[in-house]
Amino acid sequence: MQHWFFRYKLHHIPFWIGYHLLWMIFNVGSLEGVIGYLFRGEAPIKFIGYIIFQAAGAYFNLYFLIPKFLYVGNYKTYITLVILTVLVCTGFITCGYFLNAYYSKLTFFELFNKRPDQWFIIYSTAALPSTVGSMTLAMSIKLGKNWLNAERKRLTLEKDNLETELKYLKSQINPHFLFNTINSIFVLIHKNPDLASESLASFSEMLRYQLYECNDEKILLSKDLQFLENFIELETLRLNENQTELAFELNHESARGHQIAPFILLPFVENAFKHVSKGKTQQNFIKLDLKVDTEKTLQLHLENSHDVEATNESSGIGLKNVERRLNLIYPNRHTLDIERGVNFYKVKLTIHL
Repeated sequence: MQHWFFRYKLHHIPFWIGYHLLWMIFNVGSLEGVIGYLFRGEAPIKFIGYIIFQAAGAYFNLYFLIPKFLYVGNYKTYITLVILTVLVCTGFITCGYFLNAYYSKLTFFELFNKRPDQWFIIYSTAALPSTVGSMTLAMSIKLGKNWLNAERKRLTLEKDNLETELKYLKSQINPHFLFNTINSIFVLIHKNPDLASESLASFSEMLRYQLYECNDEKILLSKDLQFLENFIELETLRLNENQTELAFELNHESARGHQIAPFILLPFVENAFKHVSKGKTQQNFIKLDLKVDTEKTLQLHLENSHDVEATNESSGIGLKNVERRLNLIYPNRHTLDIERGVNFYKVKLTIHL
């Protein structure tokens, strides 16, 4: 019933009646006087004329003039036609005064305290301001409603676009991770086949985690840290322990109970292993410290040695993607500082969980 009532715009009827009742109360000065005019006297032809012609003018403006002229930028024509609409509707309303007097037993002066030749006073001081006010109010409501609908659609579209972009960025992590890890296992096969077999089993577990446990917007930080540890263990296999200093401190206790977007941390660790220096004439190292402080802020400090020749090289698509994801998921809730030295690469990331 309610759906049918609003579908056929029947709720507009009480709106127009209520608007004109308020206007009459403002002019008459009391509710009792308005009730006496409407229900204790003769037929309120003048009042009905106000409702009909002001509603007609408002709808003509809303559903014809605005779409045909205002929305297309024809402002001069629109303003001219709106003014003409107001003047014509006001003229019909003024005629309603005479029609009211024609069907009444009272004279025009007794009804309205004005002589018939004083119609312009009625036109300019009563009918015209009311018509301008009603059309302005109707236009404000309609344009405000249109703006809200447009804003709602814009926000929905923006949200859909962001979700699509996040899915795209997240999907790019998988092939990037797969390429590097498979390459590491391939190198290990020639050195230690048994260890490569164990690594492949571990890699299978990591893929299962990626495919089935990381489809939500947020996951437990403790699980993500466990995935990082498995990744570090796998990547460590292809490094020369005697040649590269490794120091990893992941505080699982502080991470308990917190959540994070999946694979936000992985690209930084992955990048450190990918670009760590391997020269025999310099100190090679990867140092990682990750914890959550008492203010629920995740702090990641990561540093790795870097080849002098590779200092100016791009960090790859992985870091670019994760920076974009950080801006989308944690706007104004994270800081990322990256320092590139002559022979080192340092990352400092904080996220307010």
